[in-house]
Amino acid sequence: MRKIIVDTSCLIILSKIKELPLLKLLYGEVLITDTIAKEFDEPLPDWIIVYPIKLNEKEFVYEKRIDKGEASAIMLALEIPNSTIIIDDFKGRALAKELGLKVTGTMGVIISAKNKKLIPRIKPILEKIKETNFYISKALENEALGLAEE
Repeated sequence: MRKIIVDTSCLIILSKIKELPLLKLLYGEVLITDTIAKEFDEPLPDWIIVYPIKLNEKEFVYEKRIDKGEASAIMLALEIPNSTIIIDDFKGRALAKELGLKVTGTMGVIISAKNKKLIPRIKPILEKIKETNFYISKALENEALGLAEE
C-alpha cells in the first residue's frame, strides 16, 4: 500500500476549513515529519504519524531551495519507496517531481474525495478555502472543477 506523506500547507488549510478528516477517509493514516508537526503546531489525531527521518547533507541542500517542512517531507518520501507526497508549494512540487517522487496537492486530495464519493461536491470546499489566506488561482479552481466534473 502506498504511504502518504503530507506537508504542512495541506494540514493547515484542511484544518482551517474543518476538513482534516478527509485525509483519514482517503488514506487511513498519513505520515509527517517532526519539522512538519512543529510547523503545524496543533494537536495531531492518532492517524497522523510523526515519522523520523535521517538527517543528511541532502536535506540541507534542499533547504536552500525550499522551506524546512517541504525539505523534510521530500526527504521522508525519498526514504519510503512507493510513497506519495502531498505538497502545494510550486518550488517544492517541482523539486519532488525532479527527484522522481509521486506528487499531489490539496486540490488533488479534494478531487480524490469527490471521485471516491466521500464528498458530494468540491465547490463548497473551494469556497471555504477562498475564505482563508490560501490562494487558489482562477485557473486552478477551474481545472479542479473540471476534473471533478462540476
